[in-house]
Amino acid sequence: MNLLEAIILGIIQGLTEFLPVSSSGHLEIGKVLLGVNVEESIAFTVAVHGATVLSTIVVFWKQIVDIIKGFFKFRWNAEMRFVALIVVSMIPVGIIGFFLKDQVESLFTGNLAFVGSMLLVTSALLALSMFIRHKTEKPIGFVDALIIGVAQAVAVVPGISRSGATISTGIMLGKNKADVASFSFLMVLIPIIGANFIDLMKGDFTSTTGVGFAPIAAGFIAAFIAGFIACKWMISLVKRGKLIWFALYCFIIGAISILSTLL
Repeated sequence: MNLLEAIILGIIQGLTEFLPVSSSGHLEIGKVLLGVNVEESIAFTVAVHGATVLSTIVVFWKQIVDIIKGFFKFRWNAEMRFVALIVVSMIPVGIIGFFLKDQVESLFTGNLAFVGSMLLVTSALLALSMFIRHKTEKPIGFVDALIIGVAQAVAVVPGISRSGATISTGIMLGKNKADVASFSFLMVLIPIIGANFIDLMKGDFTSTTGVGFAPIAAGFIAAFIAGFIACKWMISLVKRGKLIWFALYCFIIGAISILSTLL
């Protein structure tokens, strides 16, 4: 992987992490189109996901600081409750990470037919969220957090959009759109930071991947800048309920991906 390829893939990751179109799916498509060795790029994938986590922290830094301050008051308050909701939401993806990590990584092989099929699933989820309406919007509860967490766990599959799955699930549960968007973007921080830390400790970023430090650094910077822009944009889009166009986009890209393997 050269620097230009790394920057292109970093931009793809940054833009698609927050937009409900599956960053992992688009990364797999991008790797295939650029001829990147998908077997050697797992650490790069983790690194650019880490960059979008950093962009999330920058966008939500005030809310994160308030949560931390409230948490360290060590009493049950809104901030402590939010942290508890986040912990509950992490349970499903934690189970996947501990017990099915190898099986999940085996799905990242550049199989466009599989990725395309999962993009169609993402399209269906987004479309459903536009049609399943609730008269009143309720705060996110612990059962809701667990269900949204299951959606996040399913989204480890390339082609299933994490933000698309979690936000559409929250909306279908009748939750406030702005609250769901914030919760969706904040709930992913600890799992991805943890994945980055584990790979860093194992030395996967340099010794076993075949991807040098410079491409990973270039991809990280590109993903951070693109992610910052996309995160701010996506929050505005969710509030306005403009998700149907992403459903259509995922359907078209998914169909093209499938058809490309049949021609």
